[in-house]
Amino acid sequence: MATHLIQHWNPEDPKFWESEGKAIATRNLWISIPALTLAFIVWMVWSVVVVNLPAVGFKFSTNQLFWLAALPALCGATLRIFYSFAVPIFGGRRWTAISTASLMLPALGIGFAVQDAGTPYEVFVILALLCGFGGGNFASSMANINFFFPKARKGTALGLNAGLGNVGVSIVQLTVPFVIAAGVFGAFGGEPQMITKAGQQAPMWLQNAGFIWVPFIAVSALAAWFGMNDLADAKASFADQAVIFRRKHNWLMCWLYLGTFGSFIGYSAGFPLLIKSQFPGVSALSYAWLGPLVGALIRPAGGWLSDKLGGARVTFWTFVVMIIGVVGVLFFLPKNGAGGHFFGFLVCFLVLFAATGVGNGSTFRMIPVIFLTERQRDARGKDAVAQDRAVRDANKEAAAVLGFSSAVGAYGGFFIPKSYGTSIALTGGPEAALYTFIVFYVTCVAMTWWYYSRRNAPMPC
Repeated sequence: MATHLIQHWNPEDPKFWESEGKAIATRNLWISIPALTLAFIVWMVWSVVVVNLPAVGFKFSTNQLFWLAALPALCGATLRIFYSFAVPIFGGRRWTAISTASLMLPALGIGFAVQDAGTPYEVFVILALLCGFGGGNFASSMANINFFFPKARKGTALGLNAGLGNVGVSIVQLTVPFVIAAGVFGAFGGEPQMITKAGQQAPMWLQNAGFIWVPFIAVSALAAWFGMNDLADAKASFADQAVIFRRKHNWLMCWLYLGTFGSFIGYSAGFPLLIKSQFPGVSALSYAWLGPLVGALIRPAGGWLSDKLGGARVTFWTFVVMIIGVVGVLFFLPKNGAGGHFFGFLVCFLVLFAATGVGNGSTFRMIPVIFLTERQRDARGKDAVAQDRAVRDANKEAAAVLGFSSAVGAYGGFFIPKSYGTSIALTGGPEAALYTFIVFYVTCVAMTWWYYSRRNAPMPC
């Protein structure tokens, strides 16, 4: 056990970094990535399952289905508040292993529940909330990886961890339609449900949407337990980390990350049902996975670009592009249930997803730079001990803010799908929700410019 604990860690020391730090940090990153990918898979599995529930005999309303798609994000966002502070308390290795293993509960639960058409809606609500475990994992994962890398490499490292983790959204939306079409577990997987497809009866193993991830979760949890490290220098109580609630830039970055990641996860959760409701003649699951894939794969590029150009500049232009993207979506939507242009709608959403991915990378590059700059300003002119302490305090604060802002951002995964459902119920279409998003993005443009990206900004980053 003790061999997994590293007593001293200083990635800002070039000699330490090149001699041993880089190899250890890289190993922890590459074990963290698949664990986070699985977390996103479990978190977003309902975005695919709900589309198929009516076909296998569950008589839920459209609004109930939107609730099931939105609840994992609501729970995951709330759990992130607590997970944000877990790594310095429990250790990154221990928490990654335990939190990854917890994903088995909803994966197995979904597999058993969907096999019985008499399963009450309340059970599905509980399972949707349990999928929030996957959402919570992101906060602790990003906080953990932040400790391992020096300032100059944080954007790329955090971008890789989050970006390849975000790919889980596309993996689940692309893979589940295939695995539910075959009895991949044989007799152990249960009997298929019969559905009507193109006028003919066909079997569907919807339970595989949960069961297929169980072995991967087990392997990933074991890899984290035996292959990752805990850092003694990262230890901190909740009280030590709670100082972030007095930091102005914590709340500002929460708002901006709600705009980037909240949009990414909200659009991901609501995209299949939005396509199905607005373009009923289109196979939603044939296209829904494309958006999250684009957003996830481009996130590391957002981090890398921000390392080169500055996170604030990249974030500013990201929100400008997002406003243009939503205007395009509104233009191509059907009007009063008629017309519309699906491929124009799809392209505009792909632009939106790409912009959210870049913005996710750029905002998470801004956070460590902001807090390191702030603490170093406070320590300016003081001795070497104070300078070292400033770096350690900055890393702890930045890790907590990365986690806490990810918690606030994740609420977008609830509000966006729910906004679609409410807007459709009240007005007959999603336009009211989309206009609200534009107003929100305008506030993000103004905030980024004023505090971070303009000439002589109070905290250029």
